[in-house]
Amino acid sequence: MTHHARSQGVFVTGTGTEVGKTVVAAAIARTLAAEGNRVAVFKPAITGLDEDGEPDQALLRRAAGSEQSDEEIAPYRYGPPMSPHLAAELAGEEIAPQRLREAVDAAAAGADALVCEGVGGLFVPLADGYLVRDLAVELGLPLVIAASPGLGTINHTLLTIEAARSAGLKVSAVVLTPWPEKPDAIGRSNRDTIAVLGEVRVETLPTLDLGDPDSWPQLASWSHI
Repeated sequence: MTHHARSQGVFVTGTGTEVGKTVVAAAIARTLAAEGNRVAVFKPAITGLDEDGEPDQALLRRAAGSEQSDEEIAPYRYGPPMSPHLAAELAGEEIAPQRLREAVDAAAAGADALVCEGVGGLFVPLADGYLVRDLAVELGLPLVIAASPGLGTINHTLLTIEAARSAGLKVSAVVLTPWPEKPDAIGRSNRDTIAVLGEVRVETLPTLDLGDPDSWPQLASWSHI
């Protein structure tokens, strides 16, 4: 079942793990909320809850000013830092695509905008034969790709763009983060090269003080992606 594209919303993916997806999703959610929108946030599965630090669902909820519960934001949550399908298997369960679809619809109901963050990259399996990309296609939301500014990012980013477009997904922007105050030649070249070869808008996002959302830049140009 393919969902109709929602009037306002975004699906945030990344070129891999630890490339700033949650920070980008939080920044977009914060911008939308600051403009007076009621923002719902969603992440199909969260792993690594055993590790220190604020869990992803808490940061997303805080950024959006949402009152959603952990369950409503992320229906599947696991302690070990590993791929969701493996974490689910070790917990003796399977991630059910239908449950994810129903949870997204419930999260979006009554909200002006939905910010959905994927897990890892587009080809991360959520269940047997069901990738993050499959969920993104079903939701029909435009894609924002979080990527590192450093060496290697051109290949990873262009591969992700191609994987997205080959499935019919619209890539709205690439966000390089954390963008340094004084970017070096590699970073600047990566930004420009991805924009040209990927035929995509490339934005940059500096390191955020996650404890102070009021200090985050307002991403005005992203609010109608």
